[in-house]
Amino acid sequence: MGAVSRPVRRPEDGVGDVEILRRIRAGERDAVDELYERFRRPAFALARRILADDGLAEDVLQDVFLGVWRDPYAYDGARGSFSSWLLAVVHHKAVDAVRREESQRRRQARAEDQAVLDEPVATRDVEDDAWSRVVADQVRSALGELPTPQREALTLAYYGGYTQREVAALTGTPLGTVKTRMLAGMRRLRTELGGMPGQGGSALDDAPLDGTAR
Repeated sequence: MGAVSRPVRRPEDGVGDVEILRRIRAGERDAVDELYERFRRPAFALARRILADDGLAEDVLQDVFLGVWRDPYAYDGARGSFSSWLLAVVHHKAVDAVRREESQRRRQARAEDQAVLDEPVATRDVEDDAWSRVVADQVRSALGELPTPQREALTLAYYGGYTQREVAALTGTPLGTVKTRMLAGMRRLRTELGGMPGQGGSALDDAPLDGTAR
């Protein structure tokens, strides 16, 4: 079998296109419907191939044919056949739709990422939230007994949600020093909180020693 080729439009098809366009320019609304029926299949197939979505392809077709109705003089016969021009418009609109969809997805992804970053540490996990409510006063009291550098580092990490590297940048302190301060502070907090009534061991036993709160 030979290769399957697209049907060749007859010369009278081009004449029919021009006649329909003339009627559209004359304000005949029915002519737009005829134009749609005439080109719906090839136009939809082209838009669907680019967009891979039936709904978006239909939206593109509506936009294209509405555009022909609003500005029927956009087509210039000197630049080629009407059918070639119309399908070129469909292609252009479909590509624009792909770009809009991609841009919207990127904006949504950025918004979701930002929402995660902005979310308070205490609400990121139900168990952490419950634990925080129970021991919050005890932890604040114990933090107050720490040396200022240790208290500052732990407060930024566990209440501000910053990583050790971010704490180092915020305080202008070497990362290694921040790690040492946080480790020493955590050990002291465990000792303080572990001896409180009602605590089955240290309240910070499950807290991360590396200070990565997110």
